[in-house]
Amino acid sequence: MRSNVLVIPCYNEATRLAAEPWLEFVDDHDGFSVLFVDDGSSDDTGRVLEHLCEQRPERLRWKPLPRNRGKAEAVRAGVLDAFAGTPDAIGFWDADLSTPLTTAPDFLRILMDRPEVQIVTGARVQLLGRTVERSPLRHYAGRIFAALASMALGLRVYDTQCGAKLFRATPDMRAVFSDPFVSRWAFDVELRARLGARLGSMEAAAEAIYELPLHTWIHAPGSKVRPLDFPRSVLELVRISRRYVPR
Repeated sequence: MRSNVLVIPCYNEATRLAAEPWLEFVDDHDGFSVLFVDDGSSDDTGRVLEHLCEQRPERLRWKPLPRNRGKAEAVRAGVLDAFAGTPDAIGFWDADLSTPLTTAPDFLRILMDRPEVQIVTGARVQLLGRTVERSPLRHYAGRIFAALASMALGLRVYDTQCGAKLFRATPDMRAVFSDPFVSRWAFDVELRARLGARLGSMEAAAEAIYELPLHTWIHAPGSKVRPLDFPRSVLELVRISRRYVPR
Protein backbone atom coordinates (compact mmCIF):
# COMPACT_ATOMS: atom_id res chain seq x y z
CA MET A 1 0.00 0.00 0.00
CA ARG A 2 1.61 3.20 -1.19
CA SER A 3 -1.11 5.84 -0.88
CA ASN A 4 -2.51 6.32 2.60
CA VAL A 5 -4.29 9.31 4.15
CA LEU A 6 -4.65 10.19 7.82
CA VAL A 7 -7.64 12.42 8.61
CA ILE A 8 -7.12 14.67 11.64
CA PRO A 9 -10.27 16.29 13.12
CA CYS A 10 -9.37 19.62 14.75
CA TYR A 11 -11.49 21.84 16.97
CA ASN A 12 -9.80 24.74 18.76
CA GLU A 13 -6.41 23.05 18.58
CA ALA A 14 -4.29 26.13 17.86
CA THR A 15 -2.23 25.83 21.05
CA ARG A 16 -1.60 22.08 20.63
CA LEU A 17 -0.74 21.85 16.92
CA ALA A 18 3.06 21.90 16.93
CA ALA A 19 4.42 21.69 13.38
CA GLU A 20 7.41 19.43 14.00
CA PRO A 21 5.68 16.04 14.51
CA TRP A 22 3.62 16.41 11.33
CA LEU A 23 6.53 17.58 9.19
CA GLU A 24 8.79 14.83 10.49
CA PHE A 25 6.11 12.21 9.89
CA VAL A 26 5.49 13.02 6.22
CA ASP A 27 9.22 13.52 5.59
CA ASP A 28 9.99 10.07 7.02
CA HIS A 29 6.99 8.14 5.62
CA ASP A 30 6.56 8.54 1.87
CA GLY A 31 3.37 6.48 1.77
CA PHE A 32 1.36 8.79 4.02
CA SER A 33 -0.28 12.17 3.59
CA VAL A 34 -2.34 14.09 6.14
CA LEU A 35 -5.69 15.85 5.80
CA PHE A 36 -6.63 18.17 8.67
CA VAL A 37 -10.32 19.01 9.08
CA ASP A 38 -10.96 22.27 10.92
CA ASP A 39 -14.32 21.67 12.57
CA GLY A 40 -15.50 25.28 12.70
CA SER A 41 -12.88 26.32 15.27
CA SER A 42 -13.34 29.65 17.04
CA ASP A 43 -9.62 30.14 17.76
CA ASP A 44 -6.62 30.40 15.41
CA THR A 45 -6.69 26.74 14.36
CA GLY A 46 -7.37 27.65 10.72
CA ARG A 47 -4.43 30.05 10.55
CA VAL A 48 -2.12 27.50 12.21
CA LEU A 49 -3.20 24.77 9.79
CA GLU A 50 -2.79 27.02 6.77
CA HIS A 51 0.76 27.89 7.77
CA LEU A 52 1.60 24.24 8.54
CA CYS A 53 0.25 22.92 5.25
CA GLU A 54 2.10 25.58 3.26
CA GLN A 55 5.35 23.94 4.38
CA ARG A 56 4.55 20.59 2.71
CA PRO A 57 1.67 21.33 0.32
CA GLU A 58 2.03 18.04 -1.53
CA ARG A 59 1.67 15.99 1.66
CA LEU A 60 -0.29 18.18 4.09
CA ARG A 61 -3.59 19.89 3.39
CA TRP A 62 -6.56 21.17 5.36
CA LYS A 63 -10.30 21.33 4.89
CA PRO A 64 -12.26 23.99 6.79
CA LEU A 65 -15.87 23.31 7.79
CA PRO A 66 -18.14 26.38 7.96
CA ARG A 67 -19.44 25.53 11.43
CA ASN A 68 -18.75 23.14 14.28
CA ARG A 69 -20.36 19.77 13.51
CA GLY A 70 -18.68 17.52 16.08
CA LYS A 71 -15.90 14.98 15.76
CA ALA A 72 -18.04 12.33 14.05
CA GLU A 73 -19.03 14.58 11.17
CA ALA A 74 -15.58 16.16 10.93
CA VAL A 75 -14.07 12.69 10.53
CA ARG A 76 -16.74 11.70 8.01
CA ALA A 77 -16.18 14.83 5.93
CA GLY A 78 -12.45 14.19 5.87
CA VAL A 79 -12.80 10.51 5.02
CA LEU A 80 -15.15 11.22 2.10
CA ASP A 81 -12.73 13.89 0.87
CA ALA A 82 -9.86 11.38 1.13
CA PHE A 83 -11.79 8.77 -0.88
CA ALA A 84 -11.84 11.18 -3.84
CA GLY A 85 -8.10 10.66 -4.20
CA THR A 86 -8.47 6.84 -4.49
CA PRO A 87 -5.99 5.96 -1.70
CA ASP A 88 -5.21 2.44 -0.58
CA ALA A 89 -5.97 3.13 3.09
CA ILE A 90 -7.54 5.92 5.11
CA GLY A 91 -7.33 6.48 8.85
CA PHE A 92 -8.21 9.02 11.46
CA TRP A 93 -6.00 10.13 14.31
CA ASP A 94 -6.49 12.46 17.28
CA ALA A 95 -4.80 15.83 16.83
CA ASP A 96 -3.32 15.71 20.34
CA LEU A 97 -1.07 12.79 19.24
CA SER A 98 -1.74 10.75 22.37
CA THR A 99 -1.05 7.92 19.93
CA PRO A 100 2.28 8.80 18.27
CA LEU A 101 2.20 9.21 14.49
CA THR A 102 5.11 6.79 14.24
CA THR A 103 2.63 4.04 15.17
CA ALA A 104 0.73 4.45 11.87
CA PRO A 105 3.07 2.14 9.89
CA ASP A 106 2.33 -0.64 12.43
CA PHE A 107 -1.38 -0.28 11.62
CA LEU A 108 -0.61 -0.39 7.90
CA ARG A 109 1.52 -3.50 8.33
CA ILE A 110 -1.49 -5.38 9.75
CA LEU A 111 -3.57 -4.47 6.67
CA MET A 112 -0.76 -5.61 4.39
CA ASP A 113 -0.17 -8.91 6.20
CA ARG A 114 -3.81 -9.85 6.87
CA PRO A 115 -6.06 -9.48 3.80
CA GLU A 116 -9.19 -10.38 5.78
CA VAL A 117 -8.82 -7.31 8.00
CA GLN A 118 -10.68 -4.15 6.97
CA ILE A 119 -10.10 -1.95 10.03
CA VAL A 120 -7.19 -1.75 12.46
CA THR A 121 -8.00 0.09 15.69
CA GLY A 122 -5.70 1.03 18.55
CA ALA A 123 -6.23 -0.57 21.95
CA ARG A 124 -4.88 1.04 25.10
CA VAL A 125 -3.89 -2.06 27.04
CA GLN A 126 -1.84 -1.40 30.16
CA LEU A 127 0.75 -4.17 29.93
CA LEU A 128 4.23 -4.39 31.42
CA GLY A 129 6.80 -3.13 28.94
CA ARG A 130 4.38 -0.62 27.37
CA THR A 131 3.81 3.04 28.11
CA VAL A 132 0.05 3.60 28.40
CA GLU A 133 -0.66 6.53 30.68
CA ARG A 134 -4.33 7.21 31.55
CA SER A 135 -5.93 8.45 34.72
CA PRO A 136 -7.59 5.66 36.76
CA LEU A 137 -10.97 7.34 36.30
CA ARG A 138 -10.67 7.42 32.51
CA HIS A 139 -9.31 3.87 32.42
CA TYR A 140 -12.15 2.33 34.41
CA ALA A 141 -14.82 4.44 32.72
CA GLY A 142 -13.42 3.19 29.42
CA ARG A 143 -13.54 -0.41 30.56
CA ILE A 144 -17.18 -0.03 31.63
CA PHE A 145 -18.11 1.63 28.35
CA ALA A 146 -16.31 -1.04 26.32
CA ALA A 147 -18.25 -3.75 28.20
CA LEU A 148 -21.54 -1.99 27.47
CA ALA A 149 -20.58 -1.53 23.82
CA SER A 150 -19.69 -5.20 23.55
CA MET A 151 -23.13 -6.14 24.86
CA ALA A 152 -24.88 -3.64 22.57
CA LEU A 153 -23.12 -4.97 19.47
CA GLY A 154 -22.80 -8.63 20.41
CA LEU A 155 -19.14 -8.13 19.56
CA ARG A 156 -16.20 -8.38 21.94
CA VAL A 157 -14.39 -5.05 21.98
CA TYR A 158 -11.59 -4.04 24.33
CA ASP A 159 -11.24 -0.34 23.49
CA THR A 160 -13.92 1.47 21.48
CA GLN A 161 -12.74 5.05 21.92
CA CYS A 162 -9.04 5.06 21.09
CA GLY A 163 -8.55 7.85 18.55
CA ALA A 164 -6.30 5.92 16.17
CA LYS A 165 -7.77 3.86 13.34
CA LEU A 166 -6.76 2.81 9.82
CA PHE A 167 -8.90 1.00 7.25
CA ARG A 168 -8.85 -0.20 3.67
CA ALA A 169 -10.36 2.26 1.21
CA THR A 170 -12.89 -0.25 -0.12
CA PRO A 171 -16.45 0.23 -1.41
CA ASP A 172 -17.72 -1.34 1.84
CA MET A 173 -15.87 1.23 3.94
CA ARG A 174 -17.00 4.08 1.72
CA ALA A 175 -20.59 2.94 2.27
CA VAL A 176 -19.96 2.90 6.04
CA PHE A 177 -19.16 6.62 5.89
CA SER A 178 -21.74 7.60 3.27
CA ASP A 179 -24.46 8.83 5.64
CA PRO A 180 -24.22 11.09 8.72
CA PHE A 181 -23.71 9.21 11.98
CA VAL A 182 -26.72 9.01 14.28
CA SER A 183 -24.37 9.24 17.28
CA ARG A 184 -22.21 12.20 18.26
CA TRP A 185 -20.21 10.72 21.15
CA ALA A 186 -20.19 6.99 20.32
CA PHE A 187 -19.57 7.12 16.58
CA ASP A 188 -16.57 4.78 16.96
CA VAL A 189 -19.05 2.11 18.10
CA GLU A 190 -21.45 3.02 15.30
CA LEU A 191 -18.61 2.59 12.82
CA ARG A 192 -18.24 -1.04 13.91
CA ALA A 193 -22.01 -1.55 13.85
CA ARG A 194 -22.30 -0.15 10.34
CA LEU A 195 -19.54 -2.42 9.08
CA GLY A 196 -21.34 -5.42 10.59
CA ALA A 197 -24.59 -4.39 8.91
CA ARG A 198 -22.76 -3.91 5.63
CA LEU A 199 -21.04 -7.31 5.83
CA GLY A 200 -24.22 -9.09 6.92
CA SER A 201 -23.45 -9.90 10.56
CA MET A 202 -21.47 -8.88 13.61
CA GLU A 203 -19.60 -12.17 13.28
CA ALA A 204 -18.32 -10.99 9.91
CA ALA A 205 -17.34 -7.67 11.46
CA ALA A 206 -15.39 -9.52 14.14
CA GLU A 207 -13.30 -11.12 11.40
CA ALA A 208 -12.74 -7.77 9.69
CA ILE A 209 -11.68 -5.69 12.72
CA TYR A 210 -8.27 -6.01 14.36
CA GLU A 211 -7.44 -4.37 17.70
CA LEU A 212 -3.75 -3.51 17.91
CA PRO A 213 -2.38 -3.04 21.46
CA LEU A 214 -0.42 0.20 21.51
CA HIS A 215 3.16 0.38 22.76
CA THR A 216 2.72 4.04 23.67
CA TRP A 217 -0.33 6.15 24.53
CA ILE A 218 0.01 9.20 26.75
CA HIS A 219 -2.97 11.30 27.74
CA ALA A 220 -2.57 14.88 26.51
CA PRO A 221 -4.08 17.73 28.55
CA GLY A 222 -6.87 19.75 27.00
CA SER A 223 -9.26 16.92 26.15
CA LYS A 224 -12.68 17.96 24.84
CA VAL A 225 -14.35 15.05 26.68
CA ARG A 226 -16.71 16.20 29.45
CA PRO A 227 -18.34 14.26 32.33
CA LEU A 228 -21.80 14.35 30.71
CA ASP A 229 -20.41 12.73 27.56
CA PHE A 230 -20.32 9.33 29.28
CA PRO A 231 -24.08 9.02 30.02
CA ARG A 232 -24.86 10.49 26.61
CA SER A 233 -22.65 7.86 24.99
CA VAL A 234 -24.41 5.09 26.90
CA LEU A 235 -27.79 6.30 25.62
CA GLU A 236 -26.37 6.35 22.11
CA LEU A 237 -25.37 2.68 22.46
CA VAL A 238 -29.06 1.85 22.79
CA ARG A 239 -29.86 3.74 19.58
CA ILE A 240 -26.99 2.09 17.73
CA SER A 241 -28.01 -1.38 18.86
CA ARG A 242 -31.64 -0.88 17.83
CA ARG A 243 -30.68 0.53 14.46
CA TYR A 244 -27.97 -1.86 13.31
CA VAL A 245 -27.99 -5.09 15.32
CA PRO A 246 -30.49 -7.79 14.23
CA ARG A 247 -32.80 -9.20 16.93
